[in-house]
Amino acid sequence: MLYQLYETQRSLMEPFADFAQAASKLFSSGAVFSQLPMAQRVAAGYDLLYRLGKDYEKPEFEIKTVQVDGTDVVILEVIALEKPFCQLRRFKRFTDDVGTLATLKSQPVVLIVAPLSGHYATLLRDTVRTMLQGHKVYITDWKNARLVPLSEGEFHLDDYIHYVQDFIRHLQAEYGNCHVMSVCQPTVPVLAAISLMASRGETLPLSMTMMGGPIDARRSPTSVNNLATNKSFEWFENNVIYRVPQGFPGEGRRVYPGFLQYTGFVAMNPDRHANSHWDYFKDLIKGDDASAEAHRKFYDEYNAVLDMDADYYLETIRTVFQEFDLVNGTWDVKSPSGEVERVRPQDIRNSALLTIEGELDDISGSGQTQAAHDLCTGIENGQHFEVKGAGHYGIFSGRRWREQVYPRVRDFIAANDQRPARAAREELALAAEDAAPAGGALAVRKRTAVAAPRKTAAASRAPAKRA
Repeated sequence: MLYQLYETQRSLMEPFADFAQAASKLFSSGAVFSQLPMAQRVAAGYDLLYRLGKDYEKPEFEIKTVQVDGTDVVILEVIALEKPFCQLRRFKRFTDDVGTLATLKSQPVVLIVAPLSGHYATLLRDTVRTMLQGHKVYITDWKNARLVPLSEGEFHLDDYIHYVQDFIRHLQAEYGNCHVMSVCQPTVPVLAAISLMASRGETLPLSMTMMGGPIDARRSPTSVNNLATNKSFEWFENNVIYRVPQGFPGEGRRVYPGFLQYTGFVAMNPDRHANSHWDYFKDLIKGDDASAEAHRKFYDEYNAVLDMDADYYLETIRTVFQEFDLVNGTWDVKSPSGEVERVRPQDIRNSALLTIEGELDDISGSGQTQAAHDLCTGIENGQHFEVKGAGHYGIFSGRRWREQVYPRVRDFIAANDQRPARAAREELALAAEDAAPAGGALAVRKRTAVAAPRKTAAASRAPAKRA
């Protein structure tokens, strides 16, 4: 019933939000009523009312270009793999500069596993944009569960793990191997996914970078951890789980609604958000367009939330925050074939591990991510980095991410980017093919012969000049 009431309230608010937006424009500088007394204050008030009442849709990544070695490289988003609850999104890079193209072809492949914990993958926009300067980048773009029809089935924590494994195998088949970066919530299922692959004897990613995640949520518990431990499993099931109402493709699906998650986000720091909106109002009055735009960009992202499938959410609460199955060594995962497998991080051998934490992180406490090193006893190449002065978002977005964290991640990946010789030769062959001038039967025969192992993949590519 609560979900239906929320949707009714949102529908009633929509015309008032539209009116507030129109009224704000009427009183804005240069508009019809801009010369009236207090016009700027009235415009600012209506603008704030509009932003408080509007509906926030899924944002776009909007990464059009990045610079690689001083050259502008064009970015095109494509869907590399489609699943019912997630898209594996690739950021293709295009350039006409032959030297830059060769550089792009030789750079490491990174799978960024975005959180499925309320916000969209676009929350990692700054992470992706920065990583694109030196890497081929893919990201897990999780879908809003209320848009997934019931006919697609349920989504469990085990399914999340299977998705991650499928994405890793997809990149390994395409490039020979890859690196995996997980931010916040996915650190736990990503470690489980790679542990299970190790126990089966599968090829593992060359490296794992884990940032601000609850590997061991018992360490330095935060308000997020305390909520999960102070409430019973039944409390969560009875109080935060609702069915998607009519009018959505996922009608009838049991979900943890996005609007409840958003309420929880704001409740963690209500004063901070109230002050932020007040500052926005004052910036509009002063005509500080830069500060006002920064506020809009942040809250366009922060206010856009998605529904999570109930099974996945409840199993995460129990497994990660209540029973601590990963660190206790009691986590069993059902494979797609129905076989039950025990998660054993100690089986991971041929992969490197980098953990990153923010000194002031109030979501994943100090030591929670570092705990991965205690579990992965078979890994010889392990590093930990604490970012001084950084909160949770600061380790993957903003100045500290770009200036302190990214160089550390870049160097760590580069030091462990030992791809199989065959894959490296194929990448070089493709780069040479793209750079070589057209024409000449001998040249064509040589390019065809060298690139033969990748013929199918190469055939689907756009004409040379992308990476």
